[in-house]
Amino acid sequence: MKIKSKASIVMSALMIMSSLTACTTKQETKDQSSSNVKIEVAKTVDVENALKDKNSIVLDARSNDAYNGWKEDGVKIGGHIKGAKDFSARWLKADYDEKENLEKYSRDKVLSDAIKNKELSKDKSIIVYDTNGKDAKEVANFLAKKGMDKIKTYDANEWVNSNKPMESYKNYALLVSPNIVKSIVDGKTPESFTDIKNVKIVDVRWGDNKESGYLDGHIPTAIHINTDSFEPPKKNKDGDDEWKLADDKTLEKLLVDNGITANDTIIATSPEPMAASRFAVICKYMGVKDVRVMNGGIVGWTSQGYKLDKKEEKAKKADSFRITVPANPDVIDTLSEIKSIMDNKVQHPDFQLIDNRTIGEFNGEVTGYSYHKKKGRIPGAIFGHAGIKNSSSMYYYRNIDKTMRNQEEIEALWKKDGIDSNKHMSFFCGSGWRAAEILWYANVMGHENASLFSDGWIGWSNAGYKIETGAPKK
Repeated sequence: MKIKSKASIVMSALMIMSSLTACTTKQETKDQSSSNVKIEVAKTVDVENALKDKNSIVLDARSNDAYNGWKEDGVKIGGHIKGAKDFSARWLKADYDEKENLEKYSRDKVLSDAIKNKELSKDKSIIVYDTNGKDAKEVANFLAKKGMDKIKTYDANEWVNSNKPMESYKNYALLVSPNIVKSIVDGKTPESFTDIKNVKIVDVRWGDNKESGYLDGHIPTAIHINTDSFEPPKKNKDGDDEWKLADDKTLEKLLVDNGITANDTIIATSPEPMAASRFAVICKYMGVKDVRVMNGGIVGWTSQGYKLDKKEEKAKKADSFRITVPANPDVIDTLSEIKSIMDNKVQHPDFQLIDNRTIGEFNGEVTGYSYHKKKGRIPGAIFGHAGIKNSSSMYYYRNIDKTMRNQEEIEALWKKDGIDSNKHMSFFCGSGWRAAEILWYANVMGHENASLFSDGWIGWSNAGYKIETGAPKK
C-alpha cells in the first residue's frame, strides 16, 4: 500500500487490517497444558442457581452478535441469558496476527486478559452454553486447559424454548451481524430489515479503489468510500498536515455522489471498524435515517467462510439528499461549542468531555501522531481509554476478533474512569476516529445522550487553546 503522511490512527490501522485480510491465516490457540477435566452437562435448574451464586459464572460461547441480540442458530428469541457473560468460541480461531497486531500482544495474552475481565478462575463454577451443540464444548475445553476444573456445558435451546429471561442490547440492530449482511447480499430479508427497501453497503477505507485494497476484496455489492473524501488533507497554519471533517456542503455532495439519500439504509463495512464507525456517525449527523455498522469488520465476514468480491462497484448519483443538512447537528460537537462549554463548565454540570486516547497521549508523554507535535490534553477532559500503547488501537473496547466488547465491561470501565453514563458524554480522540467507534457502541448500548467532538485534540491544540500535561491530580 502507498504510504502517505496521515494520522497513525488511519494509516497504522489500515496497514494492519490490510495484512489481516490479505495474508493472515487462522491460528489455533496454543495451550500450555492438556486437561483431564471431566466436563458435565448442566440442567436448566443448574443455570438458574448459578445466576444467583456469586461463586458461579454463566458464560455464553456463541458469537457476539447472538449475545448482542441477533437471532442465530434458529433461536426464536435473540440475546443472551440475563446475567450471563460472554466468551465466544470464535475468539479461539479468529484471524489474528500474532506479530503485527497494534499492541504486539500474543493471542494467548489477549485471551488471558479476557479471562481476567470475565472474572473466570479455578475457584469459580462455570456453566458454558450455546445453541449449536459445539461452541460450549470448545470454550469449556479451552478453559479446562487453563486450569479451571468446575465446568459444565448447557444447551440454551431449552432456556429459550421455555421463554426464560433473555436480554439484548437496546439498539443491537445498529451493529449488524455479518450473517445478516450476507442474507441481504443474497437478496433475502433478515430480521430488522422487514420494512426496508433501499439497503446500500459501503466499504470505507483510505485511498482510491486500488491503493485502499478495495479491489483486493470487499463485501459484495459494496461501493468504496475513500476517507479522504470526508476528511480532506490540508496544511494548518504551521505548515503541518491536518485532517479535519469536511464542511457540511462537501459531506452532502459526497453522499449524493455516492447515491446516498436520507431515506436509505446504509451498512458501513471496512477491514477496520473505526473507519466504518466514522462514516456511520457522519451519515447519522447528516440525516440518513437508518445507519448500521457491520460488527467486527471484514474479519467477521471472512471468519464465517464468506467470500470477498473484487468487482468494482460504481454508485449511481442521487438527484438530491432529500432533506436539509445537517439534520442531526447535535451528533457532532464543533470546536467552538466545546470551547464555550469547557470555559463555562459550571453552567454545564451534566456535560462530560471524554478523552479516548492512550494514557501516554492523555498525560502528554507522546502525541500519538507522526505529523502532530503538540502533546497534552484538554483541561477538564476525563480519561476514557481506547488502546494501551498505539494510537490506532481499540484494545479496551474490542474483543480479539474486532467485535464490540460487552456492555457490562465497557460500563465498568467508564465507572472506574469516573464517567457517569447517565450524563451527556462527548467522546473525542485525536481527530475523531477512535471516538466515533466508541460513540457507536454507546448508541448500541442505549446511551443516546452522547456525541462526537470530531476535531478532537488536534483541532483544540492547533487552535492554541489552553492545555495540560502530566498525570491529573487526584
